[in-house]
Amino acid sequence: MSRKRLLCAAFAAVATVALVGGPAQADPTGTPTYRDIAIVGSDTTQTVMNGLSDAITVGGSKRLGSYDARGSETIKTKEAGCVLPRPASSGAGVTALVNSIEAGDNCVQAARSSSNNAASYAGKNLTYVPFAVDAMTYSVRGDSTLSKKLTTAQLKSIYNCTAPGSGTNFKPLLPQFGSGSRDFFLKQLGLTNAANYTTQFPCVSDIDVNGEPIQEHVGTYLTDTKHILPYSIAVYLSQVYGNAPAAQGKAVLATFNGVAPSQLNTASTFKRDVYNVIPSAKVADPTYAQVFVGNTSLVCANTGVITTYGFGVNPNCGKTDLVTPPAP
Repeated sequence: MSRKRLLCAAFAAVATVALVGGPAQADPTGTPTYRDIAIVGSDTTQTVMNGLSDAITVGGSKRLGSYDARGSETIKTKEAGCVLPRPASSGAGVTALVNSIEAGDNCVQAARSSSNNAASYAGKNLTYVPFAVDAMTYSVRGDSTLSKKLTTAQLKSIYNCTAPGSGTNFKPLLPQFGSGSRDFFLKQLGLTNAANYTTQFPCVSDIDVNGEPIQEHVGTYLTDTKHILPYSIAVYLSQVYGNAPAAQGKAVLATFNGVAPSQLNTASTFKRDVYNVIPSAKVADPTYAQVFVGNTSLVCANTGVITTYGFGVNPNCGKTDLVTPPAP
């Protein structure tokens, strides 16, 4: 299937998608400058949460302030103080939320997470609230020498360096450690995510040609026809259709386990919930509950915005009892 036909099929799969006039801002703009809820973290869900932060108002005032995973080194989330390093991943976002809770500084109220990484924060009293559905596949260049029709077993052998020609015929890439998509992808392959993963499996790289950490869902990292990279279907759609900054480069999405990437919400093998993480103590707080909790919450009610950014509607949107961290 040609790239054009593949994208048309994928676009049809999220049938209620409506194009908007360009991507939402990287950090909150307009009034109020500082919002009741500052949310940071996942690269995967930053653009849809930016869109929701523009759409959600209470009494005519925007309630959410969403800060991108990439941009300036620091962000400022409140009028007084609250200058902090920009969290660049799901893990970094949740850690920033935990740090804010423990410091009692109210600088970060919520975190974006593209995976259920609650086990890493046992005892931190966090609630993972699902709000949309994404799916992952792998990407290669359009002119790649690699197959665009692999299975889980084949992909696992590539990422644990047991495939014939690992490091030569196959040059697998991963996003940086802390990425929720990296964590989800490796777990789905039956592999254990770790900071030293690329040391354990040296045919895999999470560093680009400039020695910088690889970011999620950026197709321009595919500089070699033998490169292979995990990719969010929703983010790819947003990039192609202009709702997120164009970063796909020459990347094309592959058919995985016999399922075309157009099957975002139905047959996709690596389908996943994506989450907003809030303090468990705030689940019943009116400010948080109105925005995040329950299928009538302001986030869940904005299905048009969610699908505009390539994500699927989640039947469990707003539920607070699905992800329970284990006891410390």
